[in-house]
Amino acid sequence: MGLLILTLIIAQALTFVMLVMTPPPPRSIYRLEEIARALKGGDLATRAGQGLVRSSASRPPRARMPPPPWPPGEDPSLRLAGLLGVDPADVVLFVRPQAPRSLRGGPGMGPEWLPDPGRPPQHHGRHRVVQIHVMTFDGGLAANNFVAALRRADGLWTVVQPGPDPFPNEWHKRLLLWLAGCVLLTVPLSYFFARRITAPISAFARAAEALGRDPTGAILPLSGPAEIGTAARAFNDMQARLKRYIEDRTGMVGAISHDMRTPLSRIRFKLEAAPPSVKSAVLADVEQMEQMITSVLAFIRDASAGRPRERVDLRSILECLVDDAAQMGRNVSLEDGEAVTVTADSLGLARLFGNLVDNAVKYGGEARLKVSIEADEALVEIADRGPGLADSDLERVFTPFYRADSARTLDGGGVGLGLAVARSIARAHGGDVVLAASPEGLTARVRLPL
Repeated sequence: MGLLILTLIIAQALTFVMLVMTPPPPRSIYRLEEIARALKGGDLATRAGQGLVRSSASRPPRARMPPPPWPPGEDPSLRLAGLLGVDPADVVLFVRPQAPRSLRGGPGMGPEWLPDPGRPPQHHGRHRVVQIHVMTFDGGLAANNFVAALRRADGLWTVVQPGPDPFPNEWHKRLLLWLAGCVLLTVPLSYFFARRITAPISAFARAAEALGRDPTGAILPLSGPAEIGTAARAFNDMQARLKRYIEDRTGMVGAISHDMRTPLSRIRFKLEAAPPSVKSAVLADVEQMEQMITSVLAFIRDASAGRPRERVDLRSILECLVDDAAQMGRNVSLEDGEAVTVTADSLGLARLFGNLVDNAVKYGGEARLKVSIEADEALVEIADRGPGLADSDLERVFTPFYRADSARTLDGGGVGLGLAVARSIARAHGGDVVLAASPEGLTARVRLPL
């Protein structure tokens, strides 16, 4: 609010200075001798680009309202008739009403007749005569817009009056120059003030987007206008509460998983004395539960780990995975291409792509990797030739412990945390993982910001 008020004050101050420094030019003053010469057909006088205009009329111009009487010896029409050497009845001279000049200097509405300002206001019928700048002096007439006419021998009238103001005139040019200077002065100030207002809003939007991907990210700085600071403080409080909630829930699941190992150890010990037929079946279930507990603890450990991030070569990480798979006899390949560098936790990315490659080999027999750049993101595609998934399962398989029907039919199908871990790691890096079905199998697409 303070910045807005300051901007308005500066704009008003510049407007005031502009009006003071560039006042409109004074009214043109024409001498009666110049008016008489123009009526006789002589040269037309000019003032500041504005000149007299001469025309002919069949009838004399008439004032919308007859003028009040002038003091003896001050009537300019009588003085003009004397300069012309004609009967005063053949001369018309009056002031045409005109409002204060606009930028284009056109006529406006005003009083019907404008007498000498030295005289007191008079009334003519129902109309009040208003005094403004009209005066006569020795040989001169200063009026807003006068009209002079002379009857010629052929009965027609020669009419002389000031022409319209030129546009643009010198005053307009000075005004435009001042306006351009004010614009050049206010634009940087306006940009500075706008940046002070919008920069915190942009940071607020980026923080809100980052919160959805990584609730443990950095808090929003409390800067900018007071209103933005209040919103940022509330946002930081919300982020802190959300972080505590996630930590409490994760800690509770980890504690439960850890404590389950003790009763499982007792069950395994007691199975030693059980008959072989019972022992083998129960021992398989115990081993599966221990595998689930190990996966849960690993998932929680990765979710809570805050490893430092650095610029890493994405293709190099994938090449290491391909080499490890080759040593284990797996069919894993990486398509040639350019190097792609991202800011990430290299161990986290290794586990992300390791889980996806394991799934592709387990359910599709092979894994074909491809790295590319789309817009401002790195794209890694991992394709297989397996049975694929139903459309309804393409998103559900990312839910922890969910296993599709095709996974349940395979021995050692896992516990349903591999894809959940992969997506969690990708989103913590500002990216995501999605699955797409194709006639040849299934393709996992990983997007990471560059």
